[in-house]
Amino acid sequence: MKRTLPFRAGLRRIGLPSRKGVQQTCIMLGLGVLSATALPPVHALPVLLFTFPALFAAIDRAPSWKRAAWAGGLFGFGLYAASLYWLVNAVMIRAEDFWWFVPFPSLGCALILAPLTAAPAALCRMVPTGPHRMALFAALWTLFDMARVFLFSGFPWNPLGSGFALPGRVGDVLIQPAAWLGVDGMTLVLVLTALFCGTALRDQACLARTATYTPYFSRILRRNTGIFGTLLAVMWVGAGVARLHFATPNGPLGPIAVMVQGNVPEIEKVGHQSPRTIFERYLTLTAQGVQQAKALRAQNLTQAERPIVFLWPETSFPGYTLLQDSPRARQIIMAWAAGADAGFIGALRQDDNGRYRNSILALAPNGGIEALYDKARLVPFGEYQPKHIPLQIVPQGGLAAGPGPQTWHLPNIPPAGPLICYEVIFSGAVVDKADRPRWFANVTNDGWFGDSAGPRQHLSSVRLRAVEEGLPVARAANTGISIAYDGYGHELGRLGWNKTETLVTALPAALPVPLFGLYGRIIPFLLCLLIGISALLPIAQRKQVQ
Repeated sequence: MKRTLPFRAGLRRIGLPSRKGVQQTCIMLGLGVLSATALPPVHALPVLLFTFPALFAAIDRAPSWKRAAWAGGLFGFGLYAASLYWLVNAVMIRAEDFWWFVPFPSLGCALILAPLTAAPAALCRMVPTGPHRMALFAALWTLFDMARVFLFSGFPWNPLGSGFALPGRVGDVLIQPAAWLGVDGMTLVLVLTALFCGTALRDQACLARTATYTPYFSRILRRNTGIFGTLLAVMWVGAGVARLHFATPNGPLGPIAVMVQGNVPEIEKVGHQSPRTIFERYLTLTAQGVQQAKALRAQNLTQAERPIVFLWPETSFPGYTLLQDSPRARQIIMAWAAGADAGFIGALRQDDNGRYRNSILALAPNGGIEALYDKARLVPFGEYQPKHIPLQIVPQGGLAAGPGPQTWHLPNIPPAGPLICYEVIFSGAVVDKADRPRWFANVTNDGWFGDSAGPRQHLSSVRLRAVEEGLPVARAANTGISIAYDGYGHELGRLGWNKTETLVTALPAALPVPLFGLYGRIIPFLLCLLIGISALLPIAQRKQVQ
């Protein structure tokens, strides 16, 4: 009589995972999802003290590097799928055309990004178990996170360091180290702290419950980790407070910025509905905002000589050919904005080769085009179609990209650095270092993503770029959130989501160029390299002894 295989053995024979394997998969996915709450807009940073030690324990206990990579990849998939859930909203706007694509934006991005968390999980196994492996994992996590700029046209969205950008004064203090480390350096510090302090806390808690528990850290290492973690927290906060008090703006004051938030539903723009009504709305809002700016300038003698610049959001309205082809339309805009020294208009345009470009036009008081900037960093699968992807997702293959960061030198206006939407997420790549601007003019349209976490995550990037470069920012967003920051990343004013208004803010002078503004991402790269080499030294020393 043929013997019947046990149920679990049968599952293994036909290639299905065991119950334990399914449980472990769900746990790793769940840890990644939970870690997403550390990012904006929740900023639940303490959860990382639990999730990262749990991830590292799974990597450490894995029987092979492949199993370790699988654990890291699952964690990353959960992290990115949860933190990018809002991407589906962009597809839902045109669901009748792209209904088949609805599951792919969030899950597809998570699948593409998961190998970048699997790789550090596998590579850290080069080092024997212990604190050296833990330090190497933190360095590798940061390096592979930095490498996201090389995926397609780049996708460095939501580095863990952005979790420090809490709202209000607490966040102002916590993000100041970005002036020296950049957001990637902050990610490195955060992962190191979560791993070491979280592991020490876990060991201490387990030892308090049961004497048979075998701690990962020795008693001395637990004590030293607690001391170092406390000192690091004090130094981090102290450095932030010191910069807020002792770094002082210098040079000419910024302009009085009028940020126009037209609040045009994306479905109206996509469907080219009521372009005349939308144009008139922008004209009315602009006139009101410029009048407020003139009144502000008249009330304060220190503002008397400051220029007025108004900003319209990215691809402001569906009548892009009007701006490109009609000098009269541009003259009408500036006539309604009488008293403004310039207008920065987000517009879709066609170049001489017939390619569409996402651009900002700088209009002079007479309606002439004084300067033109084309978006250089295009959104993958939104504005940019990767050539090796067989599915035609972006119409006509996407937009043409511009050459990169520029500085505008316009009459009577401090040198301005134009940035369009997505470009602001690229740490260390937002200014022309040979010709630094004195302020950022950022236009964006987050209406695609609805009233979700997406616009808030985007906003944290704007704030961190202000700190990294020491430059004030004026940001005009179609449906919100329009905002102004100074060079400390301190909020000067905002318009909330789904409001049809103007925000008028006098921008301060720029701060002295921070260390990160001078050297950029080479700083976090060298820090990761230093930690990685230090972690690998025991291997080299052991081989020399042998």
